[in-house]
Amino acid sequence: MSDDEIDVEFRRVADAFIDQANRHAETVKREHVGMALLYAAARFNAFVVAAHAPHVEKFDADRGKAVEFFRAEYVRMLEENLDDYRGIYDVPGADEEPPPSH
Repeated sequence: MSDDEIDVEFRRVADAFIDQANRHAETVKREHVGMALLYAAARFNAFVVAAHAPHVEKFDADRGKAVEFFRAEYVRMLEENLDDYRGIYDVPGADEEPPPSH
C-alpha cells in the first residue's frame, strides 16, 4: 500500500469516527463524547500493543515505548488540530458564535 493510499484510508476511518462522535454529540455533552473517544483510543491501542506481543515479557518491554509513541502522536495531532481551529477566530464575526461541529 502506498503512502497516499494509507493517508486516504487513515482519513476515511478517522472521518467515520468523527461522524459517529458528532451524532453522539447531538444527545450527549461534547466533553463526554471527547473523553469517550480518548478512552476508546486508549483501549484499542492497548489491544494493538498486546496483539504485537507474543508473550508478557515482550508486552512489558514494549509498554514504555508504546506509551511514549501514543503520547507524542496525540500531542502532535492535538496541536495540529488546535492550529486548524484557531483559524476560525480569524473570520469576521466568528467570536459571536461557538465553533461549528467537526
